Amino acid sequence: MRDLLADLVSRDRPVDAPRWHAFWDRLRDGRLRRGDVLAVSAALSTRRPGTATVVALVSSLRERAGEPPAAGTPGSAGPVNIVGSGGGPSTFNVSTAAALVAAAMGVPVLKTGSHAYTSRHGSFDLLEKLGIPRADSHTAALGMLENSGIAFADYFVYPEELRLLSAAVLPHDMRRVGRLFNTIGPFLAVVPVSAQVVGVADPEWDGVFRELAEQPSCPPTWLCGNDLGVDELVSFTDNRIRRVGDAGADAAELKLVPDDQGFAPGSMADLAPVADGSALVPHFLSVLGGDGPIAAVQTVAFNAAALAAAAGTFPDLSVAVASALDTIKDGAAVRLVERLRDAG
Repeated sequence: MRDLLADLVSRDRPVDAPRWHAFWDRLRDGRLRRGDVLAVSAALSTRRPGTATVVALVSSLRERAGEPPAAGTPGSAGPVNIVGSGGGPSTFNVSTAAALVAAAMGVPVLKTGSHAYTSRHGSFDLLEKLGIPRADSHTAALGMLENSGIAFADYFVYPEELRLLSAAVLPHDMRRVGRLFNTIGPFLAVVPVSAQVVGVADPEWDGVFRELAEQPSCPPTWLCGNDLGVDELVSFTDNRIRRVGDAGADAAELKLVPDDQGFAPGSMADLAPVADGSALVPHFLSVLGGDGPIAAVQTVAFNAAALAAAAGTFPDLSVAVASALDTIKDGAAVRLVERLRDAG
């Protein structure tokens, strides 16, 4: 234990997967002191560990979680996921809106998320206010997916070790001492998806995320970012996408320019979250129905299009953007919310 902590602090050598497995075993057996668990969590979050240590950490957790049941019919592509790494400027729930729009376009979506961590309202907070249920098991998620074309997975998709870690550091808040686990969260969720779109707020994580996305246990991943530091695609600034693990993708980074999609000018004020919690749902439904700021609507359509393109439903991104905007305009995404509410 002391050697593991010393290596996390000094970074003289990476912590490999067997040492992480030994740490998780001791945590499960109750053989770790609270102070030691707190020290390891804080060391991971105070200073970004080396790439090899992060890859070994994620690999150890995914190995312990096992394989999820397959989703979709045999021979068809499975659902897709869209999720951000957190951090950067606060925005409204863009990825949740994009997931709903993509599902209304006919793209099966199995979305992961959480309560607010670095944002004002996390996806789970929004879903609760919308009255949309979350699946509490793989069976429930696959049932929701079959019935509605979209499912929102609860915390069961994350390794049990994370819950034990959170309990072990109490009364300290994991949002403070466990920030690293939120950042790498997109690679910790074990879900049966055929592709995922991951927003990267901090470019310093680009190399680490590429390594994580190249691991055999990770589905093909689109890593998205921009100079604004927003962990989603943004309609009014230049964006970049790197497709990792996609056999048909060029390894080069794609540059996406707003003018190429015909997007209108905008600013971060258009993407800002609401300050008043009572306005959360009306604001969200306004954007989802196409009545919000044009930059907010186009940003949601942009991310939904990326999700549809990653799924292979719309190979051409420009065509996918046009379809997403049409889906918003005709109210299909809002009607999907209404159906999900009724089902809940």
